[in-house]
Amino acid sequence: MPTSLPTSSRRRRPDLPTGLLAAALVCSAIGSLSGCVAVIAGAGVGGGLMLTDRRTTGTQLEDQGIELKSGGRIRDVIGDRGHINVTSYNRIVLVTGEVPSDADKDAVGKAVGAIENVNSVVNELEVAGNSSLTSRTSDATITTRVKAAFVDKKDMQANAIKVVTERGNVYLMGRVSEREADRAAEVARDVGGVLKVVRVFEILSEDQLKALTNR
Repeated sequence: MPTSLPTSSRRRRPDLPTGLLAAALVCSAIGSLSGCVAVIAGAGVGGGLMLTDRRTTGTQLEDQGIELKSGGRIRDVIGDRGHINVTSYNRIVLVTGEVPSDADKDAVGKAVGAIENVNSVVNELEVAGNSSLTSRTSDATITTRVKAAFVDKKDMQANAIKVVTERGNVYLMGRVSEREADRAAEVARDVGGVLKVVRVFEILSEDQLKALTNR
């Protein structure tokens, strides 16, 4: 289960190895913005970053496939209701955004979980109206700030951590040691605008991390 780290005040650089951000809008032909299911997926594999990714090349491609397939599966079960983001890292899938009901939230989680190669789903959908354009713009700004903060810290490997922001909540994904997870959460929660930090990490031992680094 993800753990939340509130701030004291309660207050893609390309996106990791998947490179550029692609937005697939799954909407009816005449649907309004509020009537769209927006599935945000990582697309494009950057050669240099791919080499430093802690996933295998095959897993990176599987994660992209999971993200791309999710749009159709979600549309099949809830139509054009909601605003939904799907992010896959090492076959762990984070689902964020807003849907109108608990039934829709459960349906989306089950649909994504049934996609080939998915190991687990972290369903963080909020039962609420769709977020505003202003809120989404703010989230994008927070994501950029968190990534920049990671790059500025010389004791962190910034491209090992994927950052997703939804309604001011920052989700951190990646294959990291407990030490790295604690450090990343510490840095992220000090970024302006962050309401809480949710860790969706796959935790590695220091020996496993060393083996990955050597590889």
